[in-house]
Amino acid sequence: MAVNRFVLNNISYHGAGAIGEIPGEIQRRGLAKAFVCSDPDLVKFGVVGKVTDKLDAAGIPWALYDQIKPNPTIKNVQDGVDAFKASGADVIVAVGGGSAMDTAKGIGIIVENPEFADVVSLEGVADTKNHATFTIAVPTTAGTAAEVTINYVITDPEKVRKFVCVDVNDIPDVAVVDPDMMASMPAGLTAATGMDALTHAIEGYTTQGAWELSDMFHLKAIELISKNLRAAYAEAKSGKPGEGREGMALGQYVAGMGFSNVGLGIDHAMAHTLSAHYDTPHGVACAMLLPVAMEFNKPVAAERLADVARAMGVDVAGMSAEEAADAAIAAVRQLSADVEIPHTCAGLVAEDLDQLASDAMADACFPGNPREADHDQVVELFRKIMA
Repeated sequence: MAVNRFVLNNISYHGAGAIGEIPGEIQRRGLAKAFVCSDPDLVKFGVVGKVTDKLDAAGIPWALYDQIKPNPTIKNVQDGVDAFKASGADVIVAVGGGSAMDTAKGIGIIVENPEFADVVSLEGVADTKNHATFTIAVPTTAGTAAEVTINYVITDPEKVRKFVCVDVNDIPDVAVVDPDMMASMPAGLTAATGMDALTHAIEGYTTQGAWELSDMFHLKAIELISKNLRAAYAEAKSGKPGEGREGMALGQYVAGMGFSNVGLGIDHAMAHTLSAHYDTPHGVACAMLLPVAMEFNKPVAAERLADVARAMGVDVAGMSAEEAADAAIAAVRQLSADVEIPHTCAGLVAEDLDQLASDAMADACFPGNPREADHDQVVELFRKIMA
């Protein structure tokens, strides 16, 4: 058996009210001041206040950095490093979706490894020596699982590209997965982040690096997400809380436990490219491409895609592996349609296809795909989601 590495949070808390554990985690370590990293909308709508109220009640001072874009940039990270140093803080509390948590990871890494202050040198697998500043990650979306992963994604606006950083030193020390922090997610974001989580689980199950331990997490995540995403979406539309949100909070985390350690594939490589070029929301890009990528990978991954169908609750009795794989693809298309994700990409035009394919093939997720793809094939995959 090959040697496989698995990295997870030291501590994670799950369930409604879990943010109440944050002050204790800070105080037990003798830390003095929190650097709260989030985005303007979460501050505006009072989501960040749920955490800072806990800090205030415990007498823990804090400083706020909220200048983070939906697709965080090199400058967001660099400005955050400057703000952290000026604040006198000694612990990072990241509150938000993938954008806030990815930015916090970059900040924490550079604070402890200042030789990477340009940010771009962190691309790929960077040779950092020190673990990031002690970080507590509090997700407000059920999708990215950035609170439990060893990677983060930063946008380079000048080169119109996203780059992936993979580093065991960036994983948050504590994850606090509280479904109450996700209660204000609008329906569209609930759908997009949920489909991102499903993509993590399916790509993680079919990637070249998949093995027994990661398989366990991915199959359970596929089951949880398939069971709960429609309900979570309905809850977001109605404003009434329910079990769907709780199921998605757990499902996306479980998916993150797996894919963080084995990688992803062509869907994420292409999705990163769409987001960089057209500012397409990441989860929407993943969802549009997921059935396309599954169809492409079917010749080498039919048995695994058949397992995906079973995990999604599809009755595949009597089907061949290829037929069951087709059933999985159909189930993904139906789930995406049920939560009203578009199936084509606004702005995508034929004259961009060559550059998009080149950028996708350079993405760190691309080599993990179970089936090799050449430039022309990637072009045709992008073409399938043109309006």
